[in-house]
Amino acid sequence: MVPVIVGAVCLAVGAAAGFFYRKAVAAQDAQSAEARARRTLLEAEREAEEIAQRGRQEAKEEIAELRRELEEDIRLRREEISRMERRSAQAEEQLDRKLQSVESRAGDLDEREEKLTYVRQQLERAAESHRLQLERIAQLTADEARKQLMAQVVDEAKRSAMTSVREIEQRAREEGEERARKIVTIAIQRVASEQTAESTVSVFALPSEDMKGRIIGREGRNIRAFEATTGVNLIIDDTPEAVVLSSFDPVRREAARMTLEKLVSDGRIHPALIEEVHDRSMRELEEQIRRAGEDAVEEIGVTDIHPDMVKLLGRLRYRTSYGQNVLKHLVESAHIASALASEIGIDPAIAKRGAFLHDIGKAVTHEVEGSHAIIGAEIARRLKEDPEVVHCIESHHGEVEQHSIHAVLAQIADGISGGRPGARRESLETYVKRLARLEEICNAFPGVQKTFAMQAGREVRVVVEPGDIDDVQAQVMARDIAKQVEEELQYPGQIKITVVRETRAVEYAR
Repeated sequence: MVPVIVGAVCLAVGAAAGFFYRKAVAAQDAQSAEARARRTLLEAEREAEEIAQRGRQEAKEEIAELRRELEEDIRLRREEISRMERRSAQAEEQLDRKLQSVESRAGDLDEREEKLTYVRQQLERAAESHRLQLERIAQLTADEARKQLMAQVVDEAKRSAMTSVREIEQRAREEGEERARKIVTIAIQRVASEQTAESTVSVFALPSEDMKGRIIGREGRNIRAFEATTGVNLIIDDTPEAVVLSSFDPVRREAARMTLEKLVSDGRIHPALIEEVHDRSMRELEEQIRRAGEDAVEEIGVTDIHPDMVKLLGRLRYRTSYGQNVLKHLVESAHIASALASEIGIDPAIAKRGAFLHDIGKAVTHEVEGSHAIIGAEIARRLKEDPEVVHCIESHHGEVEQHSIHAVLAQIADGISGGRPGARRESLETYVKRLARLEEICNAFPGVQKTFAMQAGREVRVVVEPGDIDDVQAQVMARDIAKQVEEELQYPGQIKITVVRETRAVEYAR
């Protein structure tokens, strides 16, 4: 029992000794940490003091630098002010000198004016004395002498003027006739040929000169087939790498140009392919006509136009009136009518639409007899256009009495667009109407399939149905057409009438 107790006591004493030892070590560590903290604090205080001293020194240096810069700027400004003061003083001195010079000149001028006044008075007295002496010698007063002199001068001037007038009139007549001939000649050279070329001829460029032989074909069969299919005269001359398409109908000429372009691009040219390519070109041209009408409608901002009306508008792209493009004329008239309506304070919508559609009948005048104004009104009425718009169309040429301000504005816009200088040419319209009438005469004969006016109206080719017309009837038809043309049309030179009767046998190998 005693050993156990002794062991327990020993353990307790060892544990207490370890506890006190650890406590002593901890106290010693705490003292060491406190000492280190004090040292760190002292070091931080010393560093802060050093930093503060350096900051104060830098601030003093910056202040000194700013003071030096400010003093230098003040010195420069003072010098500038001194220079300005010196210049101002010099300018004042110069101004004073100039003022003194002006005052001196003013005094001289006053003296000169006094002298001139005195001399003028002396001259007036001398002139009066001279006049009195002349009146006493001539026994006439100054007014009587003046009147006699004026009458004599006027009489001589009249005789001289009449002589000069007769000479000027004679010279003006001679020069006027000469200049008139010159002007007409220049106009024919510069205007007529240019307008005809733009309106009836298209030049097509070829990739090489060898292509002309392919276009002509063996014994000319390709060129004959091309002209018979398209109704356009194909002119092949010495112009290098180019041929000319001639026709008064721009739609027909454009279709022929597209056909020739495709044939040349393909390289194969023969009668069957010509017909096939021409049909394809006609379909493409119809699409272009539709797009032209849509573009015109979009340009003027008119909505809800019937699709058939848009197509008719597109056809007017290839129609001219006295040399003026009809579709452009309609767009221009619409803008003018809209501006006029806005200026007088009414709604421009009806006036713009009526002016835009007023010549729509020209798209079908070659198909329907009658005035294009009445035809256009019937078309608009059939396509459910507003009655006011229909009235604008039918009354713009005075065939129907106008009863609305919109119709008057549409007519005025039409006149402004067509009446501006250079807009229209009467001769071209007459030429186109003559060619159109030439085709109408030929198409009126029974058995005629299609008619083409070619060579600028100097030749007409009439294609007849071979089953309806025999060779003898074809000869008789050519003579009858020539006789009717002679009776109804006026034209220079002669017109060749060619009646073509062609029989084809077609069969397919399967």
